[in-house]
Amino acid sequence: MTVRGHELLQEELKKLKSVDRPAVIQAIAEARAHGDLKENAEYHAAKDQQGFIEARIKELEGKLSHLQVIDVTAVNAKGKVVFGSTVELLDEDTGKEITYRIVGDDEADIKNGLISYTSPIARALIGRAEGDEVSFQAPGGEKNFEILVVRYV
Repeated sequence: MTVRGHELLQEELKKLKSVDRPAVIQAIAEARAHGDLKENAEYHAAKDQQGFIEARIKELEGKLSHLQVIDVTAVNAKGKVVFGSTVELLDEDTGKEITYRIVGDDEADIKNGLISYTSPIARALIGRAEGDEVSFQAPGGEKNFEILVVRYV
C-alpha cells in the first residue's frame, strides 16, 4: 500500500473509533430510553449501525496490522514504472493523454486515476520506462499506449 493509502486507512479508523462509535452508542442509549425494544425501530437501526462500525474497525485493524507500506519516493526505480508511481500515457488509438497512479487494491479508484497494481494496464506498465510503447489486452480489446512521463511522488 502507498503511504497516502496507509494514512487514509488510519484516519478512517481513528474517525470510526473516536466519532462514529461514540455517536452510535449514544443513539442506542437514547433509543433504549424510549421503552419497548421489540418494536423500537430506532434501537434496531442503531444496533445495525453499531455492527457495521465494529466490523469495519475490525477489518481496518486487520489490514493495518498486515500491510506493507511502500514509499515510492524512497525507491530507486531508475526511471521505471513501479508500484506507487504516477504515469502519464498517450492513448495511441485516440490521441488522448491519461494519467494513472499505480496503487494497492484497497486504494484503487479509476475515476480518480488510481489503478490497482493487479489491473491489466498496471501489469503491462510495471517495469517499463518513459518512451516505451505498451500494448495489453483490456476487457474492451487491445489497447496501445506510449509512456510519456514517470513520476515518483
